[in-house]
Amino acid sequence: MTESGFKNLERMIIQRLTKGLDKRLTYHNVQHTIDVLKQAERIAREEKIEDAEQLLLLKIAALYHDTGFLDTYSGHELRSCEIMMEDLQNGSLSPQALETIKGMIMATRIPQSPVGILEKIICDADLDYLGREDFLPISQHLMKEFLVYGIIKVEAEWDPIQIGFFEKHVYFTNNSRTVRQPVKMKHLDQLKQKQANLNLTKNNDGK
Repeated sequence: MTESGFKNLERMIIQRLTKGLDKRLTYHNVQHTIDVLKQAERIAREEKIEDAEQLLLLKIAALYHDTGFLDTYSGHELRSCEIMMEDLQNGSLSPQALETIKGMIMATRIPQSPVGILEKIICDADLDYLGREDFLPISQHLMKEFLVYGIIKVEAEWDPIQIGFFEKHVYFTNNSRTVRQPVKMKHLDQLKQKQANLNLTKNNDGK
């Protein structure tokens, strides 16, 4: 696939997501896919990935990694792989390349378990926001989505879930560990302090 071929694919996928995604997906929306693509390219540069084919496959995986949300919420990664295969089994990429893309998409499934540098990059790109200054508004979008889809019942469940997720999550690339991890830990400290203050208030009210 040429660079112009990728650009055509990018326009097609972005258009499909814009039109087809449920508007209640306030986190897993087209903006998220665009962000993951951007962060994947950035991390790849920082990790000195210069092979043109590897970079192309990484960008295709980033584009497709959440397309499964067009059809399903649970198990969307598997559906994303199916959509990618339906679109790209036209000879433009080798069977090995398609398997590499599938591996990257499936690596983003929680809990993440990437193998190899490309899978590590896409995993870190997918959760890049955890270590950024725009974490709070993005996390609010995810909370709203979880409420709408019944993953959580009330807002009070959200911060404890986030704290548990933060404590289990790790970044895999050297760049994300250096650039994002310190900010992520700051957010975790803030979440814990907020929860501690809430618990203290509840205890005092109960006296």
